[in-house]
Amino acid sequence: MAVLQSKDLQHGPIEALFTIDEETGMTGAFGLKPGLLDGEILLNLDSEDEGEIYVGCAGGIDANITYTYKKEDVPQNSVAFKLSLTGLKGGHSGMEIILGRGNANKLMNRFLKYAHKKLHARIAHIDGGSLRNAIPRESFVTITVPQELEKDLIAAVKEFETIYRNEYANTEPDLKFMVEKTSKPEKVIDKFTQTNLIHGIYACPNGVVRMSDAIPGLVETSNNLASVKMNNDTIQIACLLRSSVDTAKKDLSEAIESAFVPTGAKVEFTGGYPGWKPNMNSAILKEAREVYNKKFGKIPEIKAIHAGLECGLLAGVYPHLDMISFGPTIRYPHSPDEEVHIPTVQKFWDFLVELLKNAPIK
Repeated sequence: MAVLQSKDLQHGPIEALFTIDEETGMTGAFGLKPGLLDGEILLNLDSEDEGEIYVGCAGGIDANITYTYKKEDVPQNSVAFKLSLTGLKGGHSGMEIILGRGNANKLMNRFLKYAHKKLHARIAHIDGGSLRNAIPRESFVTITVPQELEKDLIAAVKEFETIYRNEYANTEPDLKFMVEKTSKPEKVIDKFTQTNLIHGIYACPNGVVRMSDAIPGLVETSNNLASVKMNNDTIQIACLLRSSVDTAKKDLSEAIESAFVPTGAKVEFTGGYPGWKPNMNSAILKEAREVYNKKFGKIPEIKAIHAGLECGLLAGVYPHLDMISFGPTIRYPHSPDEEVHIPTVQKFWDFLVELLKNAPIK
Protein backbone atom coordinates (compact mmCIF):
# COMPACT_ATOMS: atom_id res chain seq x y z
CA MET A 1 0.00 0.00 0.00
CA ALA A 2 2.96 2.28 0.61
CA VAL A 3 4.08 1.72 -2.99
CA LEU A 4 0.63 2.61 -4.28
CA GLN A 5 0.50 5.74 -2.11
CA SER A 6 3.94 7.02 -3.11
CA LYS A 7 4.20 9.62 -5.86
CA ASP A 8 7.96 9.58 -6.38
CA LEU A 9 8.94 5.89 -6.73
CA GLN A 10 10.24 4.71 -10.09
CA HIS A 11 8.48 1.65 -11.47
CA GLY A 12 6.56 0.32 -14.42
CA PRO A 13 2.82 -0.43 -14.46
CA ILE A 14 1.66 -2.05 -11.21
CA GLU A 15 -1.31 -4.24 -10.38
CA ALA A 16 -1.98 -4.85 -6.67
CA LEU A 17 -3.62 -8.11 -5.71
CA PHE A 18 -5.00 -8.37 -2.17
CA THR A 19 -6.41 -11.72 -1.03
CA ILE A 20 -8.36 -12.62 2.10
CA ASP A 21 -8.17 -15.53 4.56
CA GLU A 22 -4.64 -16.64 3.72
CA GLU A 23 -4.18 -17.90 7.29
CA THR A 24 -7.37 -19.93 7.41
CA GLY A 25 -7.38 -21.59 4.02
CA MET A 26 -6.31 -19.15 1.27
CA THR A 27 -9.93 -18.71 0.21
CA GLY A 28 -9.14 -15.41 -1.49
CA ALA A 29 -6.52 -16.99 -3.73
CA PHE A 30 -8.88 -19.88 -4.45
CA GLY A 31 -11.42 -17.33 -5.71
CA LEU A 32 -9.09 -15.68 -8.23
CA LYS A 33 -10.41 -16.06 -11.78
CA PRO A 34 -8.63 -15.93 -15.15
CA GLY A 35 -8.74 -12.64 -17.03
CA LEU A 36 -8.42 -10.35 -14.01
CA LEU A 37 -4.66 -9.76 -14.06
CA ASP A 38 -2.60 -8.46 -16.99
CA GLY A 39 0.88 -8.52 -15.44
CA GLU A 40 3.68 -10.94 -16.28
CA ILE A 41 5.72 -10.67 -13.05
CA LEU A 42 4.42 -11.38 -9.56
CA LEU A 43 6.22 -10.26 -6.42
CA ASN A 44 4.64 -12.14 -3.53
CA LEU A 45 5.28 -10.17 -0.33
CA ASP A 46 4.69 -13.09 1.99
CA SER A 47 7.90 -14.73 3.17
CA GLU A 48 9.33 -14.76 6.67
CA ASP A 49 13.12 -14.36 6.46
CA GLU A 50 14.74 -11.23 5.07
CA GLY A 51 17.65 -12.06 2.81
CA GLU A 52 15.92 -15.11 1.40
CA ILE A 53 14.03 -15.35 -1.87
CA TYR A 54 11.58 -18.19 -2.31
CA VAL A 55 10.95 -19.84 -5.65
CA GLY A 56 8.85 -22.86 -4.64
CA CYS A 57 6.42 -24.09 -2.02
CA ALA A 58 4.49 -27.12 -0.89
CA GLY A 59 0.96 -27.93 -1.93
CA GLY A 60 -1.60 -28.95 0.65
CA ILE A 61 -4.95 -30.53 1.36
CA ASP A 62 -7.33 -30.47 4.33
CA ALA A 63 -8.43 -33.67 6.03
CA ASN A 64 -11.77 -33.49 7.83
CA ILE A 65 -12.51 -36.40 10.15
CA THR A 66 -15.86 -36.80 11.90
CA TYR A 67 -17.00 -39.23 14.57
CA THR A 68 -20.66 -39.39 15.47
CA TYR A 69 -21.19 -40.43 19.08
CA LYS A 70 -24.00 -41.26 21.48
CA LYS A 71 -24.37 -39.64 24.87
CA GLU A 72 -24.33 -41.99 27.82
CA ASP A 73 -24.97 -41.47 31.51
CA VAL A 74 -21.98 -40.85 33.72
CA PRO A 75 -21.03 -44.10 35.44
CA GLN A 76 -22.10 -44.25 39.08
CA ASN A 77 -19.63 -43.41 41.84
CA SER A 78 -17.55 -41.33 39.41
CA VAL A 79 -15.73 -38.05 39.93
CA ALA A 80 -14.91 -35.53 37.22
CA PHE A 81 -11.64 -33.81 36.38
CA LYS A 82 -10.42 -31.26 33.85
CA LEU A 83 -7.13 -32.07 32.14
CA SER A 84 -5.13 -29.12 30.80
CA LEU A 85 -2.10 -29.49 28.55
CA THR A 86 -0.63 -26.03 28.00
CA GLY A 87 2.59 -24.10 27.50
CA LEU A 88 3.58 -25.55 24.15
CA LYS A 89 5.14 -23.25 21.58
CA GLY A 90 2.92 -24.17 18.65
CA GLY A 91 3.83 -22.23 15.53
CA HIS A 92 3.29 -22.48 11.79
CA SER A 93 2.56 -26.03 10.68
CA GLY A 94 4.68 -25.62 7.56
CA MET A 95 7.60 -23.42 8.54
CA GLU A 96 8.11 -24.86 12.02
CA ILE A 97 7.00 -28.47 11.67
CA ILE A 98 10.67 -29.38 11.25
CA LEU A 99 11.46 -28.21 14.79
CA GLY A 100 9.85 -31.26 16.39
CA ARG A 101 7.63 -29.32 18.76
CA GLY A 102 4.97 -31.09 20.76
CA ASN A 103 1.47 -31.48 19.36
CA ALA A 104 -1.03 -30.90 22.17
CA ASN A 105 -3.64 -33.16 20.58
CA LYS A 106 -1.27 -36.08 20.19
CA LEU A 107 0.16 -35.70 23.69
CA MET A 108 -3.27 -35.42 25.29
CA ASN A 109 -4.47 -38.45 23.36
CA ARG A 110 -1.45 -40.41 24.51
CA PHE A 111 -2.52 -39.85 28.10
CA LEU A 112 -6.16 -40.58 27.31
CA LYS A 113 -5.20 -43.98 25.92
CA TYR A 114 -3.54 -44.80 29.24
CA ALA A 115 -6.44 -43.42 31.28
CA HIS A 116 -8.92 -45.31 29.12
CA LYS A 117 -7.12 -48.64 29.63
CA LYS A 118 -5.92 -48.32 33.22
CA LEU A 119 -8.28 -45.91 34.96
CA HIS A 120 -11.62 -46.59 33.23
CA ALA A 121 -11.76 -42.92 32.23
CA ARG A 122 -14.74 -41.65 30.27
CA ILE A 123 -14.50 -38.54 28.10
CA ALA A 124 -17.18 -35.88 28.55
CA HIS A 125 -15.65 -33.01 26.59
CA ILE A 126 -12.58 -32.40 24.45
CA ASP A 127 -11.22 -29.17 22.98
CA GLY A 128 -7.75 -29.19 21.45
CA GLY A 129 -5.94 -26.89 19.03
CA SER A 130 -7.22 -23.99 16.96
CA LEU A 131 -6.33 -23.07 13.35
CA ARG A 132 -5.65 -25.81 10.85
CA ASN A 133 -2.24 -24.38 9.91
CA ALA A 134 -1.07 -23.85 13.50
CA ILE A 135 0.68 -26.55 15.51
CA PRO A 136 -1.68 -27.04 18.49
CA ARG A 137 -0.43 -25.43 21.69
CA GLU A 138 -3.16 -26.50 24.09
CA SER A 139 -5.68 -29.24 24.76
CA PHE A 140 -8.42 -29.41 27.39
CA VAL A 141 -10.41 -32.52 28.25
CA THR A 142 -13.05 -33.27 30.87
CA ILE A 143 -13.12 -36.89 32.03
CA THR A 144 -14.67 -38.99 34.76
CA VAL A 145 -13.02 -41.82 36.64
CA PRO A 146 -14.26 -44.14 39.39
CA GLN A 147 -14.01 -42.41 42.74
CA GLU A 148 -11.59 -45.01 44.10
CA LEU A 149 -9.12 -44.20 41.26
CA GLU A 150 -8.98 -40.45 41.93
CA LYS A 151 -5.51 -40.56 43.47
CA ASP A 152 -4.26 -42.82 40.70
CA LEU A 153 -5.41 -40.29 38.10
CA ILE A 154 -3.64 -37.41 39.82
CA ALA A 155 -0.45 -39.47 40.11
CA ALA A 156 -0.68 -40.50 36.45
CA VAL A 157 -0.97 -36.87 35.27
CA LYS A 158 2.16 -35.98 37.24
CA GLU A 159 3.98 -38.97 35.79
CA PHE A 160 3.00 -38.09 32.21
CA GLU A 161 3.99 -34.46 32.73
CA THR A 162 7.44 -35.67 33.77
CA ILE A 163 7.60 -37.94 30.72
CA TYR A 164 6.60 -35.17 28.35
CA ARG A 165 8.98 -32.65 29.90
CA ASN A 166 11.84 -35.13 29.62
CA GLU A 167 11.04 -36.02 26.02
CA TYR A 168 10.60 -32.39 24.99
CA ALA A 169 13.17 -30.84 27.31
CA ASN A 170 14.78 -28.76 24.57
CA THR A 171 11.77 -27.93 22.42
CA GLU A 172 9.01 -27.43 25.03
CA PRO A 173 10.55 -26.17 28.29
CA ASP A 174 7.28 -24.52 29.39
CA LEU A 175 5.04 -27.55 28.93
CA LYS A 176 2.47 -28.04 31.69
CA PHE A 177 0.07 -30.91 32.25
CA MET A 178 -2.40 -30.28 35.04
CA VAL A 179 -5.49 -31.87 36.55
CA GLU A 180 -8.18 -30.27 38.66
CA LYS A 181 -11.46 -31.48 40.03
CA THR A 182 -14.57 -30.14 38.32
CA SER A 183 -18.33 -30.53 38.46
CA LYS A 184 -19.72 -33.81 37.17
CA PRO A 185 -20.89 -33.56 33.53
CA GLU A 186 -24.38 -34.50 32.45
CA LYS A 187 -23.23 -37.08 29.89
CA VAL A 188 -20.12 -38.80 28.50
CA ILE A 189 -19.19 -40.10 25.05
CA ASP A 190 -20.27 -43.69 24.46
CA LYS A 191 -17.48 -46.11 25.20
CA PHE A 192 -17.35 -47.60 21.68
CA THR A 193 -16.77 -44.21 20.05
CA GLN A 194 -14.30 -43.19 22.74
CA THR A 195 -12.22 -46.29 22.06
CA ASN A 196 -12.26 -45.67 18.31
CA LEU A 197 -11.44 -41.98 18.71
CA ILE A 198 -8.40 -42.67 20.85
CA HIS A 199 -7.07 -45.36 18.50
CA GLY A 200 -7.70 -43.24 15.41
CA ILE A 201 -5.82 -40.22 16.75
CA TYR A 202 -3.01 -42.42 18.05
CA ALA A 203 -2.53 -44.02 14.62
CA CYS A 204 -2.74 -40.77 12.64
CA PRO A 205 0.64 -39.66 11.21
CA ASN A 206 1.78 -36.30 12.55
CA GLY A 207 4.79 -34.09 12.01
CA VAL A 208 7.50 -34.59 9.40
CA VAL A 209 6.81 -37.63 7.25
CA ARG A 210 9.68 -37.24 4.74
CA MET A 211 12.51 -34.84 4.03
CA SER A 212 13.31 -33.64 0.52
CA ASP A 213 15.92 -35.53 -1.47
CA ALA A 214 16.44 -32.57 -3.79
CA ILE A 215 16.90 -29.69 -1.34
CA PRO A 216 18.86 -30.41 1.88
CA GLY A 217 17.02 -29.36 5.04
CA LEU A 218 13.64 -28.95 3.34
CA VAL A 219 10.65 -30.90 4.59
CA GLU A 220 8.97 -32.65 1.67
CA THR A 221 5.86 -34.10 3.34
CA SER A 222 4.15 -33.51 6.68
CA ASN A 223 0.86 -33.59 8.53
CA ASN A 224 -0.46 -31.35 11.29
CA LEU A 225 -3.19 -32.89 13.46
CA ALA A 226 -4.48 -29.42 14.16
CA SER A 227 -7.69 -29.63 16.17
CA VAL A 228 -10.05 -31.99 17.98
CA LYS A 229 -13.40 -30.40 18.79
CA MET A 230 -16.84 -31.53 19.98
CA ASN A 231 -19.96 -30.11 18.37
CA ASN A 232 -23.40 -31.40 19.40
CA ASP A 233 -23.21 -35.14 18.73
CA THR A 234 -20.01 -35.15 16.67
CA ILE A 235 -16.29 -34.99 17.27
CA GLN A 236 -14.47 -33.19 14.49
CA ILE A 237 -10.77 -33.56 13.76
CA ALA A 238 -8.94 -31.25 11.36
CA CYS A 239 -5.59 -31.98 9.72
CA LEU A 240 -3.49 -30.11 7.18
CA LEU A 241 -1.33 -32.23 4.89
CA ARG A 242 1.54 -30.63 2.98
CA SER A 243 3.93 -31.91 0.33
CA SER A 244 5.94 -30.56 -2.55
CA VAL A 245 5.33 -33.89 -4.31
CA ASP A 246 1.70 -34.46 -5.31
CA THR A 247 1.97 -38.25 -5.24
CA ALA A 248 3.42 -38.13 -1.71
CA LYS A 249 0.55 -35.90 -0.62
CA LYS A 250 -1.87 -38.44 -2.03
CA ASP A 251 -0.09 -41.29 -0.24
CA LEU A 252 -0.24 -39.43 3.07
CA SER A 253 -3.96 -38.83 2.62
CA GLU A 254 -4.42 -42.57 2.13
CA ALA A 255 -2.49 -43.24 5.35
CA ILE A 256 -4.68 -40.84 7.31
CA GLU A 257 -7.82 -42.34 5.82
CA SER A 258 -6.55 -45.79 6.83
CA ALA A 259 -6.04 -44.59 10.40
CA PHE A 260 -9.57 -43.31 10.84
CA VAL A 261 -11.98 -45.19 8.54
CA PRO A 262 -11.51 -48.59 10.28
CA THR A 263 -12.44 -46.86 13.56
CA GLY A 264 -15.79 -45.73 12.20
CA ALA A 265 -14.96 -42.14 11.28
CA LYS A 266 -16.05 -40.29 8.17
CA VAL A 267 -13.06 -38.84 6.30
CA GLU A 268 -13.23 -36.10 3.66
CA PHE A 269 -10.46 -34.23 1.88
CA THR A 270 -11.11 -30.66 0.78
CA GLY A 271 -9.34 -27.47 -0.24
CA GLY A 272 -6.51 -29.11 -2.11
CA TYR A 273 -4.05 -26.73 -3.74
CA PRO A 274 -0.95 -27.32 -5.86
CA GLY A 275 2.65 -26.68 -5.02
CA TRP A 276 4.81 -24.10 -6.77
CA LYS A 277 7.57 -25.66 -8.86
CA PRO A 278 10.85 -23.70 -8.78
CA ASN A 279 12.02 -22.00 -11.98
CA MET A 280 15.73 -21.37 -11.56
CA ASN A 281 15.86 -19.66 -14.98
CA SER A 282 13.34 -16.99 -13.92
CA ALA A 283 14.11 -13.50 -15.23
CA ILE A 284 12.77 -11.78 -12.09
CA LEU A 285 14.81 -14.13 -9.91
CA LYS A 286 17.98 -13.22 -11.80
CA GLU A 287 17.21 -9.51 -11.44
CA ALA A 288 16.38 -9.88 -7.75
CA ARG A 289 19.68 -11.59 -7.03
CA GLU A 290 21.61 -8.81 -8.78
CA VAL A 291 19.64 -6.01 -7.14
CA TYR A 292 20.06 -7.49 -3.66
CA ASN A 293 23.78 -8.05 -4.19
CA LYS A 294 24.33 -4.46 -5.35
CA LYS A 295 22.22 -3.06 -2.52
CA PHE A 296 23.52 -5.13 0.40
CA GLY A 297 26.78 -6.66 -0.81
CA LYS A 298 25.72 -10.31 -0.75
CA ILE A 299 23.73 -12.83 -2.75
CA PRO A 300 20.36 -13.68 -1.14
CA GLU A 301 19.61 -17.29 -0.35
CA ILE A 302 17.32 -18.95 -2.89
CA LYS A 303 14.92 -21.36 -1.23
CA ALA A 304 11.75 -23.39 -1.45
CA ILE A 305 9.41 -23.47 1.53
CA HIS A 306 7.33 -26.16 3.22
CA ALA A 307 4.29 -23.96 3.44
CA GLY A 308 1.36 -23.03 1.26
CA LEU A 309 2.32 -19.78 -0.35
CA GLU A 310 -0.44 -18.49 -2.56
CA CYS A 311 1.93 -18.62 -5.53
CA GLY A 312 0.96 -22.24 -6.17
CA LEU A 313 -2.69 -21.29 -6.55
CA LEU A 314 -1.91 -18.17 -8.57
CA ALA A 315 0.30 -20.12 -10.95
CA GLY A 316 -2.53 -22.57 -11.50
CA VAL A 317 -4.73 -19.74 -12.81
CA TYR A 318 -1.96 -17.68 -14.44
CA PRO A 319 0.72 -20.19 -15.48
CA HIS A 320 2.69 -17.56 -17.42
CA LEU A 321 3.51 -15.51 -14.30
CA ASP A 322 7.19 -15.18 -13.40
CA MET A 323 7.16 -15.24 -9.60
CA ILE A 324 9.31 -14.85 -6.52
CA SER A 325 8.38 -14.39 -2.87
CA PHE A 326 10.17 -12.38 -0.18
CA GLY A 327 9.50 -10.35 2.95
CA PRO A 328 10.84 -9.10 6.31
CA THR A 329 11.77 -11.46 9.12
CA ILE A 330 8.76 -12.80 11.03
CA ARG A 331 8.83 -15.25 13.92
CA TYR A 332 6.16 -17.51 15.45
CA PRO A 333 3.50 -16.79 12.79
CA HIS A 334 -0.06 -17.98 13.40
CA SER A 335 0.46 -17.92 17.17
CA PRO A 336 -0.03 -15.35 19.95
CA ASP A 337 3.75 -14.85 19.95
CA GLU A 338 3.92 -13.64 16.33
CA GLU A 339 6.43 -10.81 15.87
CA VAL A 340 8.29 -8.96 13.13
CA HIS A 341 11.96 -7.95 13.30
CA ILE A 342 11.67 -4.19 12.79
CA PRO A 343 15.15 -3.49 11.27
CA THR A 344 14.43 -6.00 8.47
CA VAL A 345 11.33 -4.06 7.43
CA GLN A 346 13.55 -1.23 6.20
CA LYS A 347 15.78 -3.63 4.23
CA PHE A 348 12.70 -5.29 2.79
CA TRP A 349 11.33 -1.91 1.68
CA ASP A 350 14.63 -0.76 0.17
CA PHE A 351 14.94 -4.01 -1.77
CA LEU A 352 11.34 -3.85 -2.99
CA VAL A 353 11.70 -0.26 -4.20
CA GLU A 354 14.92 -1.01 -6.06
CA LEU A 355 13.53 -4.19 -7.59
CA LEU A 356 10.43 -2.37 -8.86
CA LYS A 357 12.71 0.15 -10.55
CA ASN A 358 14.74 -2.58 -12.26
CA ALA A 359 12.09 -5.25 -12.95
CA PRO A 360 12.59 -6.83 -16.40
CA ILE A 361 9.32 -5.72 -17.98
CA LYS A 362 8.76 -6.93 -21.54
